[in-house]
Amino acid sequence: MQPARRVAYDALRAVSEDDAYANLVLPAMIAEAGLSPQDAALATELAYGTLRRRGTYDAVIAEAADRAPADIDPAVLDALRLAAHQLLATRVAAHAAVNESVNLVASAVGRGAASFTNAVLRRIARDSAEQWQERIEEGARSDDERLALRSAHPVWVIRALRRALASEGRVDELDALLDADNASPEVTLVALPGLAEPAEPRRPYAATAFASPGGDPRTSVSASGGAVRVQDEGSQLVALALTAVAPIRAGERWLDLCAGPGGKTALLGAVAREHGAVLEANEVVPARANLVRKALRAVPGEVIVHEEDGRRLAAARPGAFDRILVDAPCTGLGALRRRPEARWRKSPADVAELVPLQVELLSAALDALAPGGVVAYATCSPHLAETTGVVQEVLRDRSDVVELDARATIAAVSRSPIDLVDDGRAGSGSAQLWPHRHGTDAMFLALLQRDPDAATTGKER
Repeated sequence: MQPARRVAYDALRAVSEDDAYANLVLPAMIAEAGLSPQDAALATELAYGTLRRRGTYDAVIAEAADRAPADIDPAVLDALRLAAHQLLATRVAAHAAVNESVNLVASAVGRGAASFTNAVLRRIARDSAEQWQERIEEGARSDDERLALRSAHPVWVIRALRRALASEGRVDELDALLDADNASPEVTLVALPGLAEPAEPRRPYAATAFASPGGDPRTSVSASGGAVRVQDEGSQLVALALTAVAPIRAGERWLDLCAGPGGKTALLGAVAREHGAVLEANEVVPARANLVRKALRAVPGEVIVHEEDGRRLAAARPGAFDRILVDAPCTGLGALRRRPEARWRKSPADVAELVPLQVELLSAALDALAPGGVVAYATCSPHLAETTGVVQEVLRDRSDVVELDARATIAAVSRSPIDLVDDGRAGSGSAQLWPHRHGTDAMFLALLQRDPDAATTGKER
């Protein structure tokens, strides 16, 4: 079997069976297989393309197999998904896609399953992608279900994205956003300030951001000793906004409360080093805390990395910090183009579970602020419950905190004009980035300042 197809299939199995993340397991599998650059690119396209459009391919497979995907052996189902992507969305010859997939199933599962695979794929191969799309949409029960099949997004995600865009008066951008989620994103690098200089071509907004020159970006990262890293421009803007919201005084104390895997921590650490500020980081998951320490190796000086529940850590340090980043655990709906499996792995129940944690983390961070200090609350999600909903809930119970204008702060650190929409709510200065509008992940940012006259112990309620 062609090595690229085998690697793509193994990545799909890891995602399905082990809840792995494709962006983590696939590069390791490519390296272990020793794929050429051409084969590595093919494996990446096959794996990511299949994961992005899994819902659509499952509908096609269900029609062709006359059975629900849940009733198909998972190892066979992943092979069928991979083959459906090749047949319906690539220039791979139909006979090659069918034969390779049948042989794969024969070796992985058995000859009986291979015969079933052959029959299903030959049915799929008889019709074009357009004909299959029309066929599966005929069974949709609503316009949103039709859009879900066409855009390969779950219905609940489509509705959440529509509401977020509607809050900006931009609901007409929904199709563009869904298309952007299904496009392969450009690899963006960060040059840590004072330690590296951005190369060309530069990205439009963050002064630290530039596009990958091509090839494996790990080469650039390795050559720089970690002073150059892979990091989405939206993530860079969020970290830079916290550093730029007010002039930095030497000796300031900063905290990255939910730091894993450490990309924003390294950027904050580099800026803190330049201005004589002191940074601490915290990550509750030990493995991710180790990633934070690894990310910080390029930044001279010591940054203490705690391994605690962020709520407890902040509660134990009232009034201790001048700037705190709360990059809260979230659904990750803003990074679907980079983590395509997330759209099928998450559900509305995850939002309901995460929001109380987000509220508690933000509330605890505000209590850990010194008078006049600022919290940057960020999520890689545009879901209103995780973004403005959390901020509104926290502010409802506090008279010692004001919301600053995050849009103006991001605009101030941007190298070129940036289209950030005022959502029209009085007192709301939060900023939402978008893949289709800014070419970044859909990062959300709110900047909240503790009253300069607030007591350093306790809080006014």
